[in-house]
Amino acid sequence: MNTATAEPIVVQRPRPLLAWGLLVLMALVWGSSFILIKRSLAVFPVGQVAAGRIFFAFLFFLPMMLRQIRRAEVRQTLRNRWWAFLISGTLGFLGPAYLFAEAGAHINSSLAGALNSLSPLFTLIIGALFFRQRVRWLQVMGIVLGFTGTAFLIFYSASGALTVNGYALLVVLATVMYGININTIARYLSHLPALMSTTWIFAFVGPPALGILLTTDFFSRVAASGASASLLALLFLGVMSSGVTSIIFNRVVQLSSGIFASSVTYLMPMVALMWGMLDHERIGLPHYIGMAVCLFGVYLVNRKK
Repeated sequence: MNTATAEPIVVQRPRPLLAWGLLVLMALVWGSSFILIKRSLAVFPVGQVAAGRIFFAFLFFLPMMLRQIRRAEVRQTLRNRWWAFLISGTLGFLGPAYLFAEAGAHINSSLAGALNSLSPLFTLIIGALFFRQRVRWLQVMGIVLGFTGTAFLIFYSASGALTVNGYALLVVLATVMYGININTIARYLSHLPALMSTTWIFAFVGPPALGILLTTDFFSRVAASGASASLLALLFLGVMSSGVTSIIFNRVVQLSSGIFASSVTYLMPMVALMWGMLDHERIGLPHYIGMAVCLFGVYLVNRKK
């Protein structure tokens, strides 16, 4: 039988300790992303921060793309699953990059990190609605608690006054996109090597990101004096947060499940809160309550029994 064009498949073996170790590493990198977005926005506008981090991730993966495309099985995979790579790149990276950059220009990085904890909830909801995943009553309770905590974060200011933070809703929309992306990877791409799947996800969104940057003054801003700190923050966002850590994320999905991988958002708010405190961001009691309720809801969603 000719198997020259068969898709590459990774045979999975349970490795819980490795999965947990990679989860902590992801939390440290992604939990720092919110303060790095804030630093990038000091020089670059929202659109450039979003497109820039995707473009730098694309450059990081470009040598791997050129090497992998020579293989017949890789070309066959792209023909079979191009739509899954496109969905994952758009909803898992390009879209959220814009939403987080816009939100980061108006809300605290620690608040953005806390709202990002909704990702496992939307992963479960979207998995149940569109991917035929079963939902237990305890998980339903976790979803209710998660949205209750979100209400504290969205409708209360740091001083405790009742208000509506519309920019916080952009982060919520980003977590909806993450939920779609995680289910897409788990269902259609998790059988592929993590490096390969992540490489071609960015292959589909990197060129559009470059096209966006070319219509702006991005490269003149890069060359301007005083831009080095913001540029380094943007490079880290692209290469580490969007690039290297995305490979790790896809590997964790392979080692465990989409729900477990998305539970990185347990730890990310703690890292984001630490950076927010170091940056003298104001966090009120309602926000701490909201974070605690959200995280307990995510805990219930991820319980096995």
